[in-house]
Amino acid sequence: MRNVEYVYTLGMDEAEVEAYLSRAETGVLSLAKDGEAYGVPVHVHVDDGAVFVRLGEHDDSEKFEFLDATTSASLVTYDASDEESWSVLVRGELVREGGASAAALNERFGPMRIFGETVQDLDPVLYRFDAESVTGRRTPVDSATEVVDREE
Repeated sequence: MRNVEYVYTLGMDEAEVEAYLSRAETGVLSLAKDGEAYGVPVHVHVDDGAVFVRLGEHDDSEKFEFLDATTSASLVTYDASDEESWSVLVRGELVREGGASAAALNERFGPMRIFGETVQDLDPVLYRFDAESVTGRRTPVDSATEVVDREE
C-alpha cells in the first residue's frame, strides 16, 4: 500500500484505563467455541472497578452456546472522534451474577435490544468480568498524522 496514513498511539496507565473504562456504555464482547469466534455488541457498566455486561438469555441462544464454551472472554470498549480515539480491552472469565433487580439493571444499562425473540422468552442476565488483564491505548489530541510511502 502506498501513502497510507498512520497516527501513533500511547499505552494508558492504570488510572487512565480506569477513567476511560468508567465512562464506557457499550462495547463488543468476544467469545469462542471450537476455534470459532463470536462477537456481540453489549451494554457495559463499571462499578467500583468491576466490569459488568448484561445479556439477554433465551432458548436456542447461539450467544449462550459460545458463552458456555468460552474460558476467557474479551471485551473492547472504544470511542473514536475527530479529536481523540481510545480503546480499553478487558480479558478474563465471565462470572454469572445473581439477584439483580429489573430496576437496578434498567438504571445501569441501556434498553435491551431484541432480535426476533419475544420479551416473554427473554431473561436479562448479569455477568461480571473476573479480569485477568485490562489494558488501554489512546491517541493524543495533538497527534500528527504521518503519511508513509510503502512499497509492497
